Amino acid sequence: MTHTSQPIFIQDCALHSAMGMHNEQIHPCLSGQQRSNMVLDDHILNTQSATVIGRIQHSLPALPNHLMAFNSRNNRLALSAMMQIEDSVKQAIAQFGADRIAVIIGTSTSGIADGEIAYKSKLDSGDFPEDYHYQKQELGNTSDFIAAYFGLSGPCYSVSTACSSSGRVFISAQRLLHSHLVDAVLVGGVDSICQLTLNGFNSLEALSPTLCQPFSASRNGINIGESAALMLLSYQRTETALLGAGDSSDAYHISAPQPEGLGAEQAMQKALDNAGLAAHDIGYVNAHGTATPLNDSMESKAIYRLFGSAVPVSSTKPLTGHTLGAASATEAAIAWHILKYNLPLPQQQCIDKADDIEISLVEAPITLQGKAILSNSFAFGGNNISLIFGYVND
Repeated sequence: MTHTSQPIFIQDCALHSAMGMHNEQIHPCLSGQQRSNMVLDDHILNTQSATVIGRIQHSLPALPNHLMAFNSRNNRLALSAMMQIEDSVKQAIAQFGADRIAVIIGTSTSGIADGEIAYKSKLDSGDFPEDYHYQKQELGNTSDFIAAYFGLSGPCYSVSTACSSSGRVFISAQRLLHSHLVDAVLVGGVDSICQLTLNGFNSLEALSPTLCQPFSASRNGINIGESAALMLLSYQRTETALLGAGDSSDAYHISAPQPEGLGAEQAMQKALDNAGLAAHDIGYVNAHGTATPLNDSMESKAIYRLFGSAVPVSSTKPLTGHTLGAASATEAAIAWHILKYNLPLPQQQCIDKADDIEISLVEAPITLQGKAILSNSFAFGGNNISLIFGYVND
């Protein structure tokens, strides 16, 4: 086994999703004691059919006046997470310098929702709103906004590989830190709900009109959600760390996964190798678990080949919705909460487990048995990412 990485420590973490944005909201949702804001919407689809979506419930903060050129729902959502870790970022700037901190953000929607509103105004009145500019929906807009807000001048860019976008930012962070180009990296994912994405998935007949049911025999599609999740990473030791990351690109089909999960398995194995861990070191797998027949089947096969039925598995998509480009970072933040606060593993409410699902699902309250959590995100085109978070032994 080749150990090619060294732990990168999580200095701070922020999350704002359908579960909420504070520990007293997030933790009861993860433990199943409280419902998240997964709501039925019968207006957002062009077909007027209903689908369940994971909406942010809290009002979003306004941008500072000098940054109003960045004003979009996506950036206001990002700001709601940025404010949670602002003190930690300022401490890193004081310690390392603004030019030694990178910003890498994964997104798939950026400010498209604002573009939709602007184009409706154009169709209705003949003019775009005065404050609209196309740059708000460019994929790099949120990373540029974050850097501008904190006054950071290190490397700054966005990654957009569909649903693995904010997983790939962790690999980019590894490389920047290992090369000593920077001393800290602010990584994460931000995606807000927009009609373009929802109607696109609806055209693929991939949306569920009910709360999604990962790994269930009656699973019938995904729920889309919105989220912002950020982490500040550096080599400064803390109690939780990114231990390893793995990727693959099987390019089997533009929207369908490789049926046997070969690319998914390769990403997980590369993450284990990168972390210098064996399968028995993993105490929980947070599955991509979209509740589509093809994804759940292939992912369960891949997990079973690597881990058998020994490791507990669940998907947290019923709590947040599939947050698209923000999914990896959202589920990385969930892993951080479990590790930092010793939370019970999120349970899978699966009353009719599918016959082809051999993995062991978390169906009762249990805590993490093992040093690490593996989190999967798989995207269109076979762009697969697996991340491992955990504790570092002295």
